[in-house]
Amino acid sequence: MTLDANVVKSAVCPTSKGRLDLYDTAISGFILEVRPSGNKTYYLRYRDPHGKQRQYKIGDAQSLNFEQAKQAAQTLRAKVVLGENPSADKAELKKMPTLAEFAYERYLPYVKGYKRSWQKDESILKLHIIPRFGRLHLDEITTRDVSLFHLSLPSKGYAPGTANCILVLLRYMFNLARKWDFDLKNPATGISKLEENNIQQRYLNPEETQRLYGCLQESGNTQLKYIVPLLLLTGCRKRELLDAQWAHVDIERRTWRIPLSKSGKARHVPLSLGVLAILAQLPRFEGCPYLVPNPETRRPYISIFAPWNRVRKQAGLPEVRMHDLRHSFASFLINSGRSLYEVQHLLGHAQSITTQRYAHLSQSTLLDAVDAVNDLAGI
Repeated sequence: MTLDANVVKSAVCPTSKGRLDLYDTAISGFILEVRPSGNKTYYLRYRDPHGKQRQYKIGDAQSLNFEQAKQAAQTLRAKVVLGENPSADKAELKKMPTLAEFAYERYLPYVKGYKRSWQKDESILKLHIIPRFGRLHLDEITTRDVSLFHLSLPSKGYAPGTANCILVLLRYMFNLARKWDFDLKNPATGISKLEENNIQQRYLNPEETQRLYGCLQESGNTQLKYIVPLLLLTGCRKRELLDAQWAHVDIERRTWRIPLSKSGKARHVPLSLGVLAILAQLPRFEGCPYLVPNPETRRPYISIFAPWNRVRKQAGLPEVRMHDLRHSFASFLINSGRSLYEVQHLLGHAQSITTQRYAHLSQSTLLDAVDAVNDLAGI
């Protein structure tokens, strides 16, 4: 029959039937389903592009009036004619996870398999991303949402670098979601990073180095007087040294093999005569494979900040971080005339652009350079 508001209002399902389907003569497949309970629901029945019969629920008659249901049926019918499958689209929407679901069920299990810094990602998700976007489905998060969130972080006391790390993680997560066949746009694409003006560049000069070395001899931590000079003379990262084992050191060939560096690959560190002299002084502990272990536990130190903090303050260098020893190693190399290529190799950087931030030239070196021009010009 031709459906209209009066038919919808008066339609009753016979008690002998489980339901009554009334097909509209005007819109092909438009149905009013009437139940014995009195409930009435609008549907569109059609065949999908594969010829399989589908039924799409438009809504119940209590929520939609007839005109609203009719317009919806006409819109859906037009999509079917154009080869679309409304039921499949609806099912796909139901499969779209919230950001929290995606993060904990898909993203973190994936990155734990290959990413050494996955715990940092987990922390960023827990502290920043989940509280803001966790309840939203992935396709509900817009570029404007992400941009405003990113720009708001510095006003909450977070450094630009922290805000940029959050943006990069969001962008990577959405790229993975797209790669894993979720039909959505990446809302973090096209958003510029904040300018990071908080990068610290601190290098020890020879006088500061000697002052620091003197204070190390008085430290209550008996291993610190070896740890700090080894960091300064090898340019290695703190964790690389604290986890180092004697089995990785070849005294004869003067090389130290770091099995797993920050780049994810093994690298070899050449050992200077000064480093060899320090290694010869290191106390050995029976059954302990580590170079500079905690003498009490015979295990690598978890943290040595407290004794380091006391020594640097005693030396009048309270702002110097332990990672600045690595900076200083690079600075000494550059100021002695070594090339950026050599510095890159010794620091274990995969890209030369990373090395350039360490390529500090002292003022005296720069003055020598300009004086050389003056001498050659003969003015």
